[in-house]
Amino acid sequence: MTVPEFIPFKAEAPQPLLRAIPAGAPYPVAALGPLQGAVQAVRGIALAPVAIPAQSALAVASLGVQGFANVETLGGPRALSLYCLTIAASGERKSACFGPLLDAVRDHEREAAVAQRDDMQSWQNAHALWKGERDRILSEAKKGKGEKRTAAQADLAALGGEPAAPPSPDRVVTEPTFEGLTRLYATGQPSLGIFSDEGGQFLGGHAMNSDNRQKTLTALNDLWQGNPIRRTRAGDGAYTLYGRRLAVHLMAQPGVAHAFMADPLAADSGFLARFLICEPPSAIGTRLHRLMTPDSGALGAFGNRLREILDTPMPMDADTRELQPRILPLSDGARSLLIEFHDTIETLQAPGGDLAHITGTASKAAEQAARIAGVLTLWQDLQAAEVLPQDMANAITLAQFYLSEAARLAEAATVSVEIERAEKLRKWLLESWGEPEIAQAEVVQSGPYALRDVKAAKPALALLEQCGWIVRLNKGTVVRGSARKDAWRIKRGVGNVV
Repeated sequence: MTVPEFIPFKAEAPQPLLRAIPAGAPYPVAALGPLQGAVQAVRGIALAPVAIPAQSALAVASLGVQGFANVETLGGPRALSLYCLTIAASGERKSACFGPLLDAVRDHEREAAVAQRDDMQSWQNAHALWKGERDRILSEAKKGKGEKRTAAQADLAALGGEPAAPPSPDRVVTEPTFEGLTRLYATGQPSLGIFSDEGGQFLGGHAMNSDNRQKTLTALNDLWQGNPIRRTRAGDGAYTLYGRRLAVHLMAQPGVAHAFMADPLAADSGFLARFLICEPPSAIGTRLHRLMTPDSGALGAFGNRLREILDTPMPMDADTRELQPRILPLSDGARSLLIEFHDTIETLQAPGGDLAHITGTASKAAEQAARIAGVLTLWQDLQAAEVLPQDMANAITLAQFYLSEAARLAEAATVSVEIERAEKLRKWLLESWGEPEIAQAEVVQSGPYALRDVKAAKPALALLEQCGWIVRLNKGTVVRGSARKDAWRIKRGVGNVV
């Protein structure tokens, strides 16, 4: 048996594959203004990071008010739709934060569903009468010519169009396809929300697979902008839906979220830049039951206000259900604050600037601030005449926080698949593989599932070698009874913690 060549290890520790992401700034919960009380109440009950209920409250408020107005921005009127992405690991009590803030929406949907069943019965009767009369007119027309056909045309015109079925009461969906979302807009409410405390199911689901990703991103980009939905498909024909709005809040685990953030299509299409993203520090280990605080009524007030908004008829065309929102202007003071914020962010995007690496997100920061300000304004008063300076100041504080989070998390979004695989292999070698050496064939046979292929294992091993976690053995070295073409000695005991 050939004795493996002795290769002295370097004294210095191996290089980390993944640099730790620096901690972010505390969430500016006071800037939530009228939403602050409910957010603090949920945090007191769930003891979760405050950013989780904060994101939830903003998204729910956006869902409530987005159908009533477009807010003035420096680039013209824009929708009040907000897209939120919250990154949190399993066990961070995402559902416990989301549920209480969505209760009023669920109650509204339930009650509307009961009313719809009654309306559906009336519609079925009306539709049966309409269809019977139409069939009679057409039958009479087939029997005659000339005057009878002319009379039939007049009768059809007098009969009118087919009665429309009562719209679906649903306001929230979890993981829709583009086709499903379009159908719901065509037959249901013009203002919807995609809300999920398991956002990975949407980001990794059918709507976002390789065949559908492009059209889904394009459709959601259009909805954020307030653009119409255009649908063309054999069998369904072509149609356009105007005046639809969408709010989004996805909560996803770090691995799923970072992969989404690293997707070139999500970045290049501008989809990622439309999100308010945050990854709060974990609260696991600090959630002592004795620290819980009961709700003093703030959640009830939030639910009551949300019900008031949901029960208020949205301005829309009665036939097409196209929203016809008014324009919510900025006060002079609010506009001055927004201009100052815009110009500050613009200078930081110059080459070498602090935001030069996230220009897509930074370029939308002023618009995001205006949208948030509009949401806070209408949450307090649907008939508000303008956005006041205090609401704009709060919105700018929030927009600055989200911008700082985007800058902080940008490095995590650039982690390649190869680095992620190499990190999985590194942990497996140190924690699960008990031998001092490893051969490429052994990785393919027994390693992490994602690396059980030479094309995946080879670059991961090369990266670990480059960073000093393994040291290559001479070709032909016998390891576990076989001469190995590719084998390495594992470096243990020195800097094994990243």
